Amino acid sequence: MRRAVITGTGMHVPPRVVTNADLEKVMDTTAEWIQQRTGIRERHHVDPGTGPADLACEAARRALEMAGLEPDQLDAILVASLSPHHDFPGISAFLQERLGVDNGCPAMDIRCQCTGFIYALQVANLFVASGQYERVLLCGAEVHSTGLDMTTRGRDVAVIFGDGAGAVILEPSPDPDRGVLSVHTHAQGKHARKLWVEAPGSVYAPRISAEMIEEGRHFPYMDGRFVFKHAVSRMPQVVHEALEHNALSVEDVELFLFHQANLRINEAVGQRLGVAPERIYSNIERYGNCSAASIPMLLDECVRAGRLEPGRLVGMAGFGSGFTWGSALLRW
Repeated sequence: MRRAVITGTGMHVPPRVVTNADLEKVMDTTAEWIQQRTGIRERHHVDPGTGPADLACEAARRALEMAGLEPDQLDAILVASLSPHHDFPGISAFLQERLGVDNGCPAMDIRCQCTGFIYALQVANLFVASGQYERVLLCGAEVHSTGLDMTTRGRDVAVIFGDGAGAVILEPSPDPDRGVLSVHTHAQGKHARKLWVEAPGSVYAPRISAEMIEEGRHFPYMDGRFVFKHAVSRMPQVVHEALEHNALSVEDVELFLFHQANLRINEAVGQRLGVAPERIYSNIERYGNCSAASIPMLLDECVRAGRLEPGRLVGMAGFGSGFTWGSALLRW
């Protein structure tokens, strides 16, 4: 099989910045408490009428420009997200429309929450490596803000999440030593209710009721301590899995990009791996947790800042609802 390489990256966040001080005005919390607990100083929220397909479109255009491609040259479009633009069809259909792609290429959503980009990268990599497609657009896009309980009742979750999108273009690598080396994904469904949104759901008739809304069952629920415990265990495990698969060591990796769920989680993961902080890039303080968008947003910032020279090894890892977790290794 041939190797797939990332030829373009892009990211986009809505212009409206919501600081910790802004959240102090609508819920019983403090800016210091939020930063100490999560590492977050601010996040971006959409204005009414903007959805994940709109954010994904802007990120995708930047990635296409870097790759030197026009939208109609795409052979497939993948979107990783937990926040649908509408109940159906998927975000990818609306993204295809916004990009003006009318060549009949497939458009598909992958819903694996905060590990969504890693899962989707596995699919995109297989598409290109197998020779089925030549140019694949992969976006991670989230609009959390319109589904959060912005009151004291919901503060444990609401302060964490932000809105944003990141995108990459995958094409066949002209250099067999460069590109995606491997991707590794896992899940443990028995913990699904530890981090979830219960309603609306097709298991209910009607799918949502006034009682559910009154009880807040349409807002995200998270058992924070349980999630923290599993994240700091699973992410180092899956990083080691990728390294062993490729006969590499932690010391070989120049840059690590971890899902931006909580700065304390990533600090603990780094310590368990024995990775110096300067080899772990973070932007959670500016964007919060953007779920499936967080890793491609990190990647784009690093690319545009010149942190990724050809030949450098990049390690990625994520953990999220499901539970899901995964890792990827790339030779830039």
